[in-house]
Amino acid sequence: MDFRNKRVLVMGLGLLRGGASAAKWVVNHGARVTVTDLKPRRELQRSLKSLGEARRKIKFVFGRHRVSDFRNNEIIVVNPAVPRETLYLKIAKKAGAQLENEASIFFRFCRNPMVGVTGTRGKTTTANWIYHFLKKKYSHAALTGNSSDNPMLAALDKLDSKSPVVVELSSWHLELLPQSGKSPHVAVITNLYPDHLNRYPSMKSYASAKANIFLNQSKNDFLLLNKDNSWTKFFRGFKPKGKIVYFPVSLGLNLEKFKRAYGLHNFYNLNVAILVARHFGITLQEIKKAIKNLPQIRFRQEIILKRKNLEIINDTTATTPEATIAALGRFRNTGELFLITGGTDKKLGFTEWARTVKKCVKPGNLFLLNGSATKKMVLALKKAGYFRKIKPYIFENLSVLIKAVKVNLKPKTYNLSTTILFSPGATSFEKFKNEFDRGERFNRLVKLHF
Repeated sequence: MDFRNKRVLVMGLGLLRGGASAAKWVVNHGARVTVTDLKPRRELQRSLKSLGEARRKIKFVFGRHRVSDFRNNEIIVVNPAVPRETLYLKIAKKAGAQLENEASIFFRFCRNPMVGVTGTRGKTTTANWIYHFLKKKYSHAALTGNSSDNPMLAALDKLDSKSPVVVELSSWHLELLPQSGKSPHVAVITNLYPDHLNRYPSMKSYASAKANIFLNQSKNDFLLLNKDNSWTKFFRGFKPKGKIVYFPVSLGLNLEKFKRAYGLHNFYNLNVAILVARHFGITLQEIKKAIKNLPQIRFRQEIILKRKNLEIINDTTATTPEATIAALGRFRNTGELFLITGGTDKKLGFTEWARTVKKCVKPGNLFLLNGSATKKMVLALKKAGYFRKIKPYIFENLSVLIKAVKVNLKPKTYNLSTTILFSPGATSFEKFKNEFDRGERFNRLVKLHF
C-alpha cells in the first residue's frame, strides 16, 4: 500500500493523540491530507500542537463534516471513536474509498513479531506486564496501542523490525484490522463481558469485533484464551488457525500471595503475561525477579495516596460494572471501605454490581456521581434492598462529592484501616471529556482536600 500523492481524509483528530499521529504519519508518507472533526478548533489545540511541522501541509475542517470530503478522497482513516455505521462512511464506501484506521495501517507496515492484546478488562495491565517481562531480554521491545502515551503510528517508524512489539487493541481498532490482511503472531483475549452496547447491537456483534484479532493467523501463530470465560466457546467457533493455548495454567511459580494482594483478575493478567514471556524465551528466574517490580498502571486501581490508616485508589478506567466488581473483590477486606461510583450508561446491566456493592460497602459509605448509569445503579440497589434506612448520596459535582467523603471520615474512622475507592463502573461523557480527564480531576481534588 502506497500513500504517496493519495488523497487521504482523517476522520476525527480527537483528543488522545491517535488521530493526530495518524494525520502526521500519512503526511510524512506523502499523502495529500484533510482532517475533519466535529469538535471546534479551540477544543483540539493540544492535538493540533502535536502535529508539529506536518500541520502546515494539512487542510482542516472543524465543527462539521462535509459530504464532498467523503466522496472525493481515496482513503479514509477513521478515528476509533467514530461509529462504523455513520452515514459519512457509507457515503465514502459508495464512492469507492478505502477505509482504514491506525491499527490496520500499523499492521500493514509493521515487520516486527507482534503480540496483540484485547479483551473487555485487563488488556492495558496485561499488555504493560508482557512488555515489562520482554524488556528483560529484548532491549528494543516496544509497547503501543490503545493509549495516548505511544500511539501506533507514532511508534511505527521507530521500530527495529525484529524485536517484539506489544499492541493493545480495542474492539474499535479491531473493526478494520482485517483490512490489513494480518493478525498478531501471539493474540491474547483476556476475557469478554458486556461493554459498549451503546455502540454494538448485541454481545455477539461486540465479540465478533474482538475475534478479528485472530482471523488472519496461520498455523504458526498462537491464540491465548481464558478457559474460565463464558465467551471462549464463541471464539473457538471461528475455528482459529493458530494454536489455541488456554490460561490460567500452572507455571512453576507460587502466585497465591500475589492473588491475595492484587485480586483474582490481576492473577489472570499476570498468568497470561508470563505465558507470553515464556514463549519469547524469558526464563522463570528472570520473570520471578521482574514480578517484584511490576509497573503500577495509571488509573487502573492505582494507589494515589497512602498514609498510616488511609489509602485512596483511582480506578477511573473502570467503565463497566464488572470492572468495579473486580476492584471491590480486591479491596473489600481492607477495613472501612468507601466507594465513589457512577457515570454515563452504555446500555449495561447493574444487577450483579448491586449485589456486590451490598456485600462490600455500607450504605453510608457509598457516594454516587450522577449520570444516566447512576440512575440504573440506584434502581438496582433499591431492588437489592440496599437503601433501607438512608437515602442514597447523589452528587452533581465531583468536588462537592470529595468534600462530603472527607466529612464522613469521622475521627474514629482514621483509627481504622480505611480505603476510598474511586471506581465509576460507567463511562464519563456527561461530565468529563473521557475517563482520563475524570481521573486527572479526581487526583487534583484528592491532592487539594486530603
